[in-house]
Parts: sequence; structure tokens; C-alpha cells
Amino acid sequence: EILLVIKPSEDDVTARTQIIDELKAIVGCMRSQNLRGASVELFGSFVSNLYTKWGDLDISIQLPEDHVYPSTALREIKGALQRRGIFRIVDFIPEARVPILAVASNRNDIYCDISINNWKGLINSKFLSWITQIDGRFRDMVLLIKEWAKLRDINSPKEGTLNSYSLSLLVIFHFQTCQPAIIPPLKEIYPGNIVKDSRGGRLTATEERNIHETCNVNIESFKRKLTNVNKSSLSELFVSFFQKFSAIKTMASDRVICTYSGQWEQKRNYFRRSTPILIEDPIDRPENAARAVQYMSHLAKISEACEGTYQKLLSASCDRTSLISSLVNREISSKILI
Repeated sequence: EILLVIKPSEDDVTARTQIIDELKAIVGCMRSQNLRGASVELFGSFVSNLYTKWGDLDISIQLPEDHVYPSTALREIKGALQRRGIFRIVDFIPEARVPILAVASNRNDIYCDISINNWKGLINSKFLSWITQIDGRFRDMVLLIKEWAKLRDINSPKEGTLNSYSLSLLVIFHFQTCQPAIIPPLKEIYPGNIVKDSRGGRLTATEERNIHETCNVNIESFKRKLTNVNKSSLSELFVSFFQKFSAIKTMASDRVICTYSGQWEQKRNYFRRSTPILIEDPIDRPENAARAVQYMSHLAKISEACEGTYQKLLSASCDRTSLISSLVNREISSKILI
């Protein structure tokens, strides 16, 4: 029922496509030397097909010259958008690790995060889109977990919790550690380190095509050789996700969630002292996809959310209304509970 409400419609896709076309037109008309030859590239959940009907757009302005400061380029784009009046400025964070210009469409209120030369974002989005080919339950699970995480206020890196990419990695890890596994260790899909092997993710078209072909071949090989198929329903996988990660605070103290190997790995001493949780980025090892979680209190909040939801799902006294309201926000639940 929840998926029927949150999955995007054709109109949702069309609205986002229009926004992309508008941004391309605006950037293409800019006469700034800093933005000459710039291209507008999509990444994030829209590319990986892991977005809901309310999903934001992530956009990278790819510049041919590296000497331009991202904050300078974003400031010029901000001015151009303000002059055109099609978008309103929501936020501008030039001093961030990855400078961001957040805007929203005045026509349909869809939000967009614009960054500069986000090579890593481009490739990890495509990598996730390739993973969705393995099993249809993966996409559905990610959509459900993201909506649940928003309700529980643990899907906000600005506030020290998990970003959507790390939530997707948790779902991958869950599917890898089920019995039998649904997704293989990611080293069996791509054995290298994409970002470090390609100058920070700066892939040429040929390099990207070769990586895609390698992943496709290995994914098809995994599916072809799969004899012991996991037949768990989406509901069963949903419940076992929370059961597994109820203990994440304890497990993460000395272990790494490693989707590359498909298992918990021991933390190095340095990370034990400095990192409450380490969800290793499979395309940029050993970088931490959950680096926004910097305090134990934030990890405790994530763990408690998982534990509370697991107990709710097991409770015999929990009625349908109470259960749905504990998984999604009021806007979604009101469309279901009618």
C-alpha cells in the first residue's frame, strides 16, 4: 500500500525532465568565461531510480576547466537563476565540503541541489542503478527505508544522521547478509576501486562504458549461477532489516559495514577512535559514506529507531493505523488510511 502511494508517476517524471531542460537552457545561455562549455548532468536518486514522487533532483554542473572555484561558479549560476525567475533560491552553502546551491522550481515546488564537478556523485548513482537490475525487491526496499528514515529524522546529514546513499548501502548489506544472499559482495560485480582508479571518478566515456559492461556481465553471471534463490517476501525482508540493525550501535563500535566484501569487517584502530559508524563506500574505499554521523548520540538515535520499529512490527497489539503511521509521514498515511 505504501509503495503505491510513494512511487513516482509519469507526470512526476515529466515534471523533473522539464526542470532539467530549463536548467540546461539557462546554463547554456550564460556568457561567463567560468561556465563556458559547462554541461548539466543528473545524479542521485533520479538516475539510480531510487526516488519517490517527492524526491529532489541532484544536479552537477560539469566544467571543462578545473581552475574555477565551485563556489564562484555556483554564485554565478545563482544570479542567472534569480534573473530568470523560474527558480527560487532555498539555500547557498559555498563553504561546505561540497559547495551546494539549493533551489526550487516555482512551477511545481520540486527541489534541486546543484553542485560543481560532482564526479563521484555521478558514478555512484549509476552504480546503484546497475545494482537495481539484480532484484526488484531492492528498489522497493530502498524507497520504504528512505521514507521511514525521514519520518524518524535520521535521513539528514546536516543534522548528523544518514544520507540517502548510506541508507541504500544498508539495504544492499542487508540483502547480502540474508540467507541465502540476494545481492553478492560488490567486489564480484566490480573488483576495482572506481574512484581511486579513475582520478577521483573523472571517467571518460570509454572508461565508464567499460565499467558498465564489466558490471553488467558480472551481474548476469551472478543471476545465471544463482541456484539457491531467496524467496522472502518484501514484508519479511523489511522486518528482518530492523531486526538486523537494531544492534547497529554495538556492532558498529568495532566493525565496518562493508558491501564490497558483503560482510562485517574489523575496524582499524584509527576509525575505532574517530568514527561512530563506518559504512564503507564501495566505489571509493575506505571512505565512509556515513561520515556525517560524528557523534555517538546520533548513532544511538539511528539504533533506537531501528529497535523501536522492529518491536512495533512484532507487536500483536499494533493495529494497521498505528503501524502505518509509524512507518511513513502523515501526508502518505492519510492517502492510505481512508
